[in-house]
Amino acid sequence: MRTVFLASLRTHTRRYVAAAIAVIVSVAFVVVIGVITSGARAGFMENAGAPFRNADHVVDAAHVDDTLDTSVAIEIAERLGENASGLGRVLLPTRTGDRSASGVTVGPIAPAKEMRWQKLISGRFPERTGEAVVHVWDAQARGIAIGDRIRIGEGATAADLAVVGLVESPSPTVQASVYVTWPQFLHWRDHPSFHVSRVAVRGEVGQLPEGAALYSPEEYVRVGQAKLSNHTDMIALMLLVFAAIAVFVSVLVVANTFSVMFAQRLRDFALLRCVGATRRQVVGSVRREAAAVGVLASLTGTLVGVGLGYGLIALINTLAPTTPMGAAELPTPWLLGGFTVGLVVTMLASLLPTRRVVRVSPLAALRPDTAVDGHTATGRARLALAALLLVTGLALLGAAMVQDGTALMLAGGGSVFTGVLLSGPALVPRLVRITGALLGPAGRLATKNAVRNPHRTAATTASLLVCVTLTTAVLTGSATTRAAVDEERDRDHPIDVALTSLETPVTTDLLDQVRRTPGVEQAIPVEGAMAQVAGLDEPVLVVTAPDAEQVARDGGAFARVEPGKIRLDDAAFGKNLSWRPGDRVTVHVGDRRAQLQVVAGTDWGQVGVVAPGTLAQLTDSPEPHVIWVRASAGADPLELVGDLAGLAKAAGAEIRDDLQARATEDRLLRILTWSVLGLLGIAVVIALVGIANTLGLSVLERAREHAMLRALGLTRRQLRRMLATEAMLLSVVATLLGTVVGVGFAWAGYETVVKSALSDATMQVPWPSLGVVVLIAALAGLLAAVLPARRAARVTPAAGLSLD
Repeated sequence: MRTVFLASLRTHTRRYVAAAIAVIVSVAFVVVIGVITSGARAGFMENAGAPFRNADHVVDAAHVDDTLDTSVAIEIAERLGENASGLGRVLLPTRTGDRSASGVTVGPIAPAKEMRWQKLISGRFPERTGEAVVHVWDAQARGIAIGDRIRIGEGATAADLAVVGLVESPSPTVQASVYVTWPQFLHWRDHPSFHVSRVAVRGEVGQLPEGAALYSPEEYVRVGQAKLSNHTDMIALMLLVFAAIAVFVSVLVVANTFSVMFAQRLRDFALLRCVGATRRQVVGSVRREAAAVGVLASLTGTLVGVGLGYGLIALINTLAPTTPMGAAELPTPWLLGGFTVGLVVTMLASLLPTRRVVRVSPLAALRPDTAVDGHTATGRARLALAALLLVTGLALLGAAMVQDGTALMLAGGGSVFTGVLLSGPALVPRLVRITGALLGPAGRLATKNAVRNPHRTAATTASLLVCVTLTTAVLTGSATTRAAVDEERDRDHPIDVALTSLETPVTTDLLDQVRRTPGVEQAIPVEGAMAQVAGLDEPVLVVTAPDAEQVARDGGAFARVEPGKIRLDDAAFGKNLSWRPGDRVTVHVGDRRAQLQVVAGTDWGQVGVVAPGTLAQLTDSPEPHVIWVRASAGADPLELVGDLAGLAKAAGAEIRDDLQARATEDRLLRILTWSVLGLLGIAVVIALVGIANTLGLSVLERAREHAMLRALGLTRRQLRRMLATEAMLLSVVATLLGTVVGVGFAWAGYETVVKSALSDATMQVPWPSLGVVVLIAALAGLLAAVLPARRAARVTPAAGLSLD
């Protein structure tokens, strides 16, 4: 049988190349998932995990009461000295030169240089009490430069600080406007807004105080990210979903390829049995062939996956430089897992069809094979199993939506999709007949050829069905999640940039300059008056903005206030108020007074918003004191805010910047989005390889049939057209079916995962994108048929009829 083994490898090289390609792309898919996921996690660590980058542990006391929380964190930081970096903030009023401004957040700089996570842009870090560095965004917005002095705090705790440097801080969770030394930071520990509850530790922590929790940096970042999405770890979920898809697609593509390939060799196996080969010898020969192909293809696929994964990370960072995928570590478990999946799937995919062949007698095997359909015992069993899987899967999906169970959702989705695939020989031919009827007489022959062997038809469409289902589900899920996240962010940051002049009205000239600034989409003046609000020492600018929808990200909802109410920014006023939303406060402008009910909102600054009638009740001569700005898509936040800060400084106005906060939050979301798109691209390539492989082997299998059609008068052009039409029919059917199933899966994912993470999310179906998917899939099927059709057309009728 050794001679038979070597002869088979030589004779069926083309078929084994097709099988090897299927294994290579499947193994590469598994490995790429590991590399991309590692890069995504590294990107999160470089951004959200920046404060813990060089730490060994993170001590968190945030779950205990405020007093113990602060004291516990301070005690650890003081005890460990340079091996600890306390993380916290305090909100304090500030003054630059002769100008006072709204409060700024102040955070500490780690004592040890290795523990400093802020990126120094210019100057140096503070080395002693009385020095500070300023975030570059705030420096631009407030017109602060190195060498300036700023006064932070008030009363006995006020401190004059020299600005010695400018920094960037990639982590939005502990980002501050000003950073000072740890002893200087503790100077404000008695302030009501002082907060420090986490400590990054290098080396051993020692005795852990009661009530504190200990994490590794990676674990703490994962926990933090899960909290932001209602305790859903999106990276882990992405990993789980795509790992399951990778294994499923690998099994499907390789099994389909081997099933078609060994079906073509049925006569070879039967002849070997006729000349004396035993069943064990035939199975052993096939096992050795599969092992040789599996080992070589799996090794190649592992190397291809590593190169492709790192290449995708580099491509993503090039296409989206503001989406920093991190430096991925080599995912050894995924390399071993990919190789194992490729080898095991190859062995199983080769043995199952062969064992089915060798169970029958040699003479029976030499007769033409009959397709499995619903009228045979095997076909009925297959359809019964498909029905059972469909019912079970739908029940699991229903339970997952009720219990918000991700594992149940994956199990139910896998069961439903397996049921759809098993019912393929009965379902797909019927759909092909319906679609082919729309083509008229020209597609009649292609339709009959496509449905003549239902099992082969289902196998050909399977990989594309997987791809379209996955693509549709991911596109729909991404559109839904992105819309919900954008809506929530629009509520949190309705105004991109605000220029406020408290003492004098803003001029028409300033408004024109703002509107002419590159990157400004729209800017409107907002009228108001300075008012005294009971419970606040400083005057408050009370405004009304009936035209806020022109610039507000939330459509102006925050500025629509009922008469008799005042909406205050909870983030700006909430910590310093003796009253709460729902209370009534006295607001007066001059000698006019009004009792207004407080309504909370966020995040547009220290400006109270009232209805037009309420402002008219307080003053007869409101003037424009604010300019609200909406940035255009693609505008550079740093450059735009810098330009507007220059205009504000020249006009004696203050600037409030929420645009860069949006950009920081968007950076982490883009890491996840691009990771998913990268993995999705690999899945599409696998599906296209799968359909091209199966279609090519199918054409090779029907060489005698095509020769007979040529002998009966079919021209080469007509043969190519028939095969192209057949491929397009199969592609369209697989695409439409996959779209329906994918939207269904997306709805299940929305009910199970998205709604639990984002309660206000509404499902979004991106119909234009799905239409593009249908078009691309149809063209892909057409392209996949080009080479097999040309090869079939080049064979003369006499040569084709002589083939075995």
